[in-house]
Amino acid sequence: MAVLVNKDSKIIVQGFTGNEGTFHAEQMIAYGTQVVGGVTPGKGGQTHLDKPVFNTVKEAVEETGADVSIIFVPPAFAADAIMEAAEAGIKVIICITEGIPVADMVKVQNYIDQRDCTLIGPNCPGVITSEEAKVGIMPGFIFKKGRVGIVSKSGTLTYEAADQVVKAGHGISTAIGIGGDPIIGTTTKEAVQLFMDDDDTDCIVMIGEIGGQLEAEAAKWIKENSKKPVVGFIAGQTAPKGRTMGHAGAIVGGKDDTAQAKMEIMRECGIHVVDSPADIGRKVAEVLS
Repeated sequence: MAVLVNKDSKIIVQGFTGNEGTFHAEQMIAYGTQVVGGVTPGKGGQTHLDKPVFNTVKEAVEETGADVSIIFVPPAFAADAIMEAAEAGIKVIICITEGIPVADMVKVQNYIDQRDCTLIGPNCPGVITSEEAKVGIMPGFIFKKGRVGIVSKSGTLTYEAADQVVKAGHGISTAIGIGGDPIIGTTTKEAVQLFMDDDDTDCIVMIGEIGGQLEAEAAKWIKENSKKPVVGFIAGQTAPKGRTMGHAGAIVGGKDDTAQAKMEIMRECGIHVVDSPADIGRKVAEVLS
């Protein structure tokens, strides 16, 4: 069992023949991910990276049985790409694209809520189940198989946490980069819930950022429902209030949005909070010993 993707997942790449789609599809295939084709409107019938190209997601699903899609489509067209994947019956949609207008994501959220699918992102590094399937842009060599799940707003800190956990003698079951945009598909709490229900995950690393309430909501859920230890970290501890910071454009609007406030809430809810990402691996080893 794994969270969201595994060795049996059949992946298509939307934006397959573009520079980003091509580069990362090559990396995914090299990792062993089962990429079964891709979508580029107007190029259907061609072959790219020895995989078939389709004009629409619907055609790709009908021909390949794909159940996962990764999106490398420019911001202006990405919302339509997400909704097209959902309409075609894709179960896990992973959107890497950054810079999608908030108004577009409002439409996407309403659309996705009415369908049986899971959206990860946008503006995220993707999802990886170690040594089975890499559906994203993360450096696969860092992720060694193990029983620690990671959910993170930050791509860079996802990789750092994985490296720390592996160096501490453990490994990663699945890592989910949820993205840091104002409107995202899967929240921190929802990702934590997936790991709590996963038989192959014994410990969860939860990494957040300043701005918003996702981490507080997850922490309160963990307090009431936790079956496994959770190690937490919040990035942006030195950020000044009211200033846009970081890739996610997080704005710290009040005292509850600061890193310190979030870390305090997490501690009160029983999460093992560390003050530095360099301590994540050590804390995971400690709680699992």
